[in-house]
Amino acid sequence: DGAVAEVPAESLAVGTVTLVRPGDRIAADGAIVEGDSAIDEAPVTGESVPVRKKAGDAVFAGTINTDTVLRVKVTAAAADNTIARVVKLVEEAQESKAPTERFIDRFSRVYTPGVLALGALVAVLPPLVAGGGWSEWIYKGLAILLIGCPCALVISTPAAIAAALSAGARRGLLIKGGAVLEALGSINAIALDKTGTLTEGKPKVTDIVAVEHSEANVLSMAAALETGSSHPLALAILDKAKADKVPVPPASEAFALGGKGVAGKVGGKELFLGSPAAAGERAALPAEQLARIAAFNDEGKSVSVLIAASAPAGIIAMRDEPRADAQAGLAALRQAGVEPVMLTGDNRRTAAAIAKGLGLPVHAEMLPQDKQRVVRELQASGKKVAKVGDGINDAPALAAADVGIAMGGGTDVALETADAAVLHGRVGDLAAMVELSRRALSNIHQNITVALGLKVVFLVTTIVGITGLWPAILADTGATVLVTANAMRLLAWRPRALVKAG
Repeated sequence: DGAVAEVPAESLAVGTVTLVRPGDRIAADGAIVEGDSAIDEAPVTGESVPVRKKAGDAVFAGTINTDTVLRVKVTAAAADNTIARVVKLVEEAQESKAPTERFIDRFSRVYTPGVLALGALVAVLPPLVAGGGWSEWIYKGLAILLIGCPCALVISTPAAIAAALSAGARRGLLIKGGAVLEALGSINAIALDKTGTLTEGKPKVTDIVAVEHSEANVLSMAAALETGSSHPLALAILDKAKADKVPVPPASEAFALGGKGVAGKVGGKELFLGSPAAAGERAALPAEQLARIAAFNDEGKSVSVLIAASAPAGIIAMRDEPRADAQAGLAALRQAGVEPVMLTGDNRRTAAAIAKGLGLPVHAEMLPQDKQRVVRELQASGKKVAKVGDGINDAPALAAADVGIAMGGGTDVALETADAAVLHGRVGDLAAMVELSRRALSNIHQNITVALGLKVVFLVTTIVGITGLWPAILADTGATVLVTANAMRLLAWRPRALVKAG
């Protein structure tokens, strides 16, 4: 009835008009009926820069309104909106994952009864069949039972797993249990998110083109206009000015123009910083500058144009750049026999530019269900797949993958859904995690070989009369000590990638 009331999001019916203030999280899937604002879609689509939306455009539940007041008509009830679909996809994926049965558990079902039966036969059959002495063969039967005691065998796996999990945790590699540790060693394909995983997750200034000014002067004037703004592109300009130690003079009469840019005065000079289209309305841009802007756009960069006193003063290009170790980290994965692929909700142009620089195949503009579908397709082709991501939009694919890995600093949903987490956010840590898994599996195989090998040797020597009960006790205890000591070696593990780097 024309009034505004706050209600629970789950009570919103289709057709209801909601008021979304700047900084509010959009409560339901809908369409804008009034207003024009930049929407931060990173939590749902992975777009690294807020997307401009106007009347008639669709918006998703869980995204954030950054600029102005919007009126949004609800198009999907809470049970059917984007977040609900993500939750449903995650639940379905987790239910379909079969639990891993460890080799030792299966082996012990046969091994333990077998040893008991063998000990009984050794103690009873020779006296009954061949007339052997009861005391001698009962003694040997007891020795065989002692030799067959599975202490070393049982401890061989959990000791190695505990040591490996501890070694990983000390280096920021959190792995949720032995089954995950085991699965990591067998992966041969890895699907990586772009924003916040392969890249830093926030734009940085990559290029400054000055026109009749110095680059420092262009950056100084732009930073003056952006002071106090929380927009990601504004923060990129301010961070660049701080890093380059460029003076930032005070701006007067500064104000934002929705969807266009920001204007104000610096040192008495009228300035405007905004999109190329909005800048073109205030001053004619030469063909050379238009060509530079087009080239930057082709590289997936966002461009802001500075106009000073009704004349072009400079161009600033920004992009969410790859992490410093992304190239080396991907190379380490390939060296380990793991083929990487990029899955991102970001636009095709930006995704293609980043992927080209990293030498990756890419799937762009993907919704959560699309990422999950690609993971399923890789699995259907016979691949063991790990999925790496940090957002809500990655959760269904993280749950569907053989191993889901969350990047440090990611959303709670991603961290909860994933099987493992890389706390330091280094791409190189992914290869280190695979390396740790394979080292742990190798250690487990060594322990099993030692435990079973000693048992076989002393089993034979006891039956033929070479060894007795005391050597059997020493062999059993010695094997337990050996496998424990071997497992403890994993505590000293250091990733090869980190050793080379530092």
